[in-house]
Amino acid sequence: MARRYDTRTTIFSPEGRLYQVEYAMEAIGHAGTCLGILANDGIVLAAERRNTNKLLDEMFHSEKIYKLNDDMACSVAGLTSDANLLTNELRLIGQRYKYTYGESIPCEQLVSWLCDIKQAYTQSGGKRPFGVSILYIGWDKHYGFQLYQSDPSGNYSGWKATCVGNNWNAAVSMLKQEYKEGETSLSNALDLSIKVLSKTLDMTKLSPEKIEISTLTRENNQTKIEILSAEKVDELIKKYEKAEAEAEAAKKEKEKQQQQPKP
Repeated sequence: MARRYDTRTTIFSPEGRLYQVEYAMEAIGHAGTCLGILANDGIVLAAERRNTNKLLDEMFHSEKIYKLNDDMACSVAGLTSDANLLTNELRLIGQRYKYTYGESIPCEQLVSWLCDIKQAYTQSGGKRPFGVSILYIGWDKHYGFQLYQSDPSGNYSGWKATCVGNNWNAAVSMLKQEYKEGETSLSNALDLSIKVLSKTLDMTKLSPEKIEISTLTRENNQTKIEILSAEKVDELIKKYEKAEAEAEAAKKEKEKQQQQPKP
């Protein structure tokens, strides 16, 4: 049945579905994982890097995390070429607002305006939906630290912690169990991001070359967006591996004690 109604983005199926939009969202499910975690004193954005060729020039190559303005950054899952176009549009919207009003654009307003553009591409003939889902992190004077997610349909929503891309179901399930609202510091959020990525990524061992991590914090009334260096990411991975090894050793010791016959 789907084949009769999936050649145009403007045609509804008898069940009321737009198959091309659903296909775009399905494509994102196979893209590199991105996750965001809201903390009391900042936000963490972590992403899987699929293209880890040693010959790539890091100076000109940013695969997953983009700075949008002084107060916002985003991470993308899906087609990088589509993402480049959308991130440029986000920067333009932000700069126009700042030129007009003399201050940074509120986070939700920027997300909403871009989602209007994404929605228009699902309603016009001869166009296709953007094959990219975006996680936005930012700070504004109205609501403080904020985390948003948008998808190809033009929908967006605010989150405390979420994930898009490959194995997002497992990651979101893990975040539901591990995330503690109101009790999570930036340090806890960094540790949690490493833990979730290590459990959900399709690789045997995490390495700094395969993940990007960014933090957004406030210092001296200014927003600071920092992409962590490979050394810092390596430290976080080693810290997690050490904690896991200690937990495993304690578990084995407990099982050993339970198996010993009682006198």
